[in-house]
Amino acid sequence: MSAPESQKRQGVGMKSGTFTVESNAPPRRRAAWRFLRHRRGSVAIEFSLLALPFSLLLFAILESCISFAGQQLLANATDNVARQLRTGQLQAVNVTKASLKTLICNDLEIIVTSGCPGLEVDLRQYATFADAAKERIKLTADKDIDTTGFAVAPGPATSKNMLRVFYRWPVMTDFLRKSMSNLKDNKTLHFATVTWQNEPFDDLAAP
Repeated sequence: MSAPESQKRQGVGMKSGTFTVESNAPPRRRAAWRFLRHRRGSVAIEFSLLALPFSLLLFAILESCISFAGQQLLANATDNVARQLRTGQLQAVNVTKASLKTLICNDLEIIVTSGCPGLEVDLRQYATFADAAKERIKLTADKDIDTTGFAVAPGPATSKNMLRVFYRWPVMTDFLRKSMSNLKDNKTLHFATVTWQNEPFDDLAAP
């Protein structure tokens, strides 16, 4: 018997690459060594391990970006309407709940459902800014926007007013709905508010 064959039967370790296995090792250990040494299909395995967390991260980024864009559009639309009211371009005699919603919705429809079904508005006159600051966002027992007390009643020239705009924003990604939703039906609240004093413009008479 040759020396190499004798050494193998005596249990001397055999090396291949960076892995070492003994010839008399248990079958499971030898099978594990062959698996680790094998490189065919490793890219597919690595991709399958990374695909799920990468996809989750990608959808979370997209959901957050779209939601942020919707919030910014809502804030811009609210500022635009408040400016028109403050300068007298839009006056109390011409403002109704429907017309106010239409003005805001026109800026939002680029990113939300046509007609803005989740939109709520509250426009009122206050005696002082301190009174306006006392207003709070309230939710109902079933986690919806509490619209009790909401009205569309802006004041005349030099009056103090506050416009609050709410939107029920749908969370589109399934696995994010539980963490992002703070309203019922898997929706989250988008909100914008502006408080101002009207300029001394000439009030229009009621028709």
